[in-house]
Amino acid sequence: MPDYGQILYEVTDKVAVVTLNRPEKLNAMTAQMGAEMDDAMAEADSDDGVRAVVVTGAGRAFCAGADLGGGDKFAGGWGGVEGKLRRKSPMEVRKPVIAALNGAAVGAGLTWPLQCDIRFVAEDAKLAFAFARRGVLPELASHLILPRLCGISRASELLMSGRTFLGTEAVEYGVATRAYPAAEVLPAAMELARDIATNAAPLPVAISKRLIWEGVGVSVRDFRRKEGPLFQFTTRHPDSREGTMAFFEKREPNWTGTLDQLPEWPE
Repeated sequence: MPDYGQILYEVTDKVAVVTLNRPEKLNAMTAQMGAEMDDAMAEADSDDGVRAVVVTGAGRAFCAGADLGGGDKFAGGWGGVEGKLRRKSPMEVRKPVIAALNGAAVGAGLTWPLQCDIRFVAEDAKLAFAFARRGVLPELASHLILPRLCGISRASELLMSGRTFLGTEAVEYGVATRAYPAAEVLPAAMELARDIATNAAPLPVAISKRLIWEGVGVSVRDFRRKEGPLFQFTTRHPDSREGTMAFFEKREPNWTGTLDQLPEWPE
C-alpha cells in the first residue's frame, strides 16, 4: 500500500479511498498533493483488487484550491516534486472514479473532480471556478468537460464569472450528480462504489468508461496540450499576482491586462 505525505490511500471492499489530508489548510492543493493524487490514480488503476475509486477530503472541506503559499503564486509546479511518482488522471483510470465533495471545492479543487466520472456533493458546499477572479485561466480541460456537463451557456457563466455557487445549484446545473447533507456525502459515494465493485463486471465497465470519455468528441489529451501554454501564460502575467493579492486583501482587483497582449494561439 503506498505511503503518501499529503493524502491517504486505503482499499476496503475492493474500493480505493483517496483522502486529501491537509484539513488544517482546508486541503489546499500543493505540488506534492497533486503529484500524490496522480500517483494514487495510477495505483488504483494497476491494482486488480480495486474495482472503484472514491476521492474525498479530510475535515470540513474537499479542497480550497491551490495553496498560494505566501499569497503570490501556487507553491511549485507538478514537475518539481521529489521522487518518481506516476502520473494518471481520474479519466484515465480504468475503473469508475467517484468524487465525494464533502465541503468547499474551489479552483483546482473543483476542476480536478470534473475529471472524475461521478460527483456527489454536500448541499451547502461552496463551490467556485474562481480562476478568472485570480487573474488566471481555468485548467485540467474544464473548458472541454464542463460544457458537456451543463451546456455552453451555464459553463460560460461559471467559468467566466468565477462566482460562488452551492452544491444544490451544482446538481441543478449538471456539474454534480447528487447533493446530500454533508455527513452523508461520503457514505453515499461509498455505497455506490461498493455496488459497482460487487455487481458490475470490470471489463464492460472499463470499456464503457473509455467510450464515454472518447464520446466527448475531442481528445482530452490533445486539448490539454493546447491548454497548457495558455494556462502558463496567464500564471506569468501580472494580473495573476494582482488577483491573488486582491483576494487576500479583500479589495477589488486592478487588472492591467489588455487584449493586445493575447498570446499566439497554440496549434
